[in-house]
Amino acid sequence: MSENNNGKPLVPNELIASRILLIRDYKVMIDSDIAELYGVTTKRLNQQVNRNINRFPSNFMFELTEAEKKEVVANCNHLKNLKFSSFLPKVFTEHGVMMLANVLRSERATTMSVKIIEIFIEMREAIIDNLNLKLDIEEIKKKLTNHSKNIELVFNYLDELTVSRPKIGLQLIIKIYATFLCT
Repeated sequence: MSENNNGKPLVPNELIASRILLIRDYKVMIDSDIAELYGVTTKRLNQQVNRNINRFPSNFMFELTEAEKKEVVANCNHLKNLKFSSFLPKVFTEHGVMMLANVLRSERATTMSVKIIEIFIEMREAIIDNLNLKLDIEEIKKKLTNHSKNIELVFNYLDELTVSRPKIGLQLIIKIYATFLCT
């Protein structure tokens, strides 16, 4: 948890992580969520962005479409008020979050941006770990498939070995002799 000067928790990590959304294949945060965490109004945050727009390329920040806004409002209970806003919200990537702290120039924004970046990194590491785990599972599945095929071959060979074959030798000679005597 982040702590303020009194040593009291500022914002739980889980709360910050729950505010990170996946939009257009980017992990982003909505401007109003960042403003709340940084201790400023959304209006002030967006004013600073507009004054420093050259610091926010499209991979740092972008504006949601109307459809994206509706989807975010539908999926995030804490953003229900966005439904009535006439403005399309801006969203910020990990880099945009850091740049926001620079343009806002407040102690809280700096402290919170570090915490938010740490959580972005933790999420990225968790995704990588999950991907590695998935690859390991796929490799195990391939090995199991190979083992299953090999076991099936062994059973087929065993079946071939245990199939009863016609006996030759003394019994065949007796049958031939019996047939010869009867005729």
